[in-house]
Amino acid sequence: MNKILLIDDDPTLLHLLGEFLEGDKFEVIGAESGKAGLRLAYDQQPNLILLDVMMPGMDGWEVCARLREMSDVPIIMLTAKTTEPDKLRGFRLGVDDYVIKPFSFEELTARIGAVLTRTKSNDSNKGYIVYGGITLDTERYQAYFNEKPLNLTPTEYRLLEALVRRKGKVASEHDLMQEVWGNYRSHDSGMVRRYILMLRKKIEIDHSNPKKILTVRGFGYRVAAGRIPKPEG
Repeated sequence: MNKILLIDDDPTLLHLLGEFLEGDKFEVIGAESGKAGLRLAYDQQPNLILLDVMMPGMDGWEVCARLREMSDVPIIMLTAKTTEPDKLRGFRLGVDDYVIKPFSFEELTARIGAVLTRTKSNDSNKGYIVYGGITLDTERYQAYFNEKPLNLTPTEYRLLEALVRRKGKVASEHDLMQEVWGNYRSHDSGMVRRYILMLRKKIEIDHSNPKKILTVRGFGYRVAAGRIPKPEG
C-alpha cells in the first residue's frame, strides 16, 4: 500500500482528503505545518507528498527545498497560485506535479497515480554506477568506496553521484550547484566547496591532500580514476 503524506494547514481538507484517499486504498498521514511535515517525511518515508504552498511559518516552497535536500520522494504541490513564475519555481525545486485549488479529489487521485507510475518506471531503470573505486547503488542511494559502505547524507550522495557520473570529467561549481540544489541557495557560492570537504573527510585518507576528489583550479572538481587505499575503521 502506497503511503501519502499530506501537508496542509487546513484541518478540514486534511480530514476530507485523507478519508477519500484511504477509500482509494492509500495509507494517509497528515501534518498541519511545514515543520511537522518535515518530521513525518523523515520518520515515515512516504511514497508521495501532497504539499500546500500557502502555510504560515514555513511555507511550501521552503518545505519543498528542505525535502529535496534529504529525499527524492515525489511531490505534488497544491496551491491557488496560477501564475507561470510560480509553477516554474515549483518545478525548479523538483516538484513532480502542480495541482491548482480548487480541485476535484478524483482528479488529484489520477495525478497521484500518474506520478507514482512514472516514479516506479524510472526506478526500474536504476542500477549501479562504478568509477575509480566508487560504486553507487542508485536504487538504494548507497555509496561504496573500495567495497566499503559510505555513510552519506542525501545531499552528499547526490553530489558524489553528479561527480561519478562524469567518469573523470570536470564539473564546474555552477553545474554542480544546479544539479544538486537547483536554484535554491544558488546565491551561496560556498555550498559546493563545503560539501566537497565533507565528502573528502569520508573518502580520503588525508582530506587536506585529496587523491580521489580532485580540484581542477579555475574549472571545478573531478573524480580520479583508479583505486586508492581506504583507511581502516
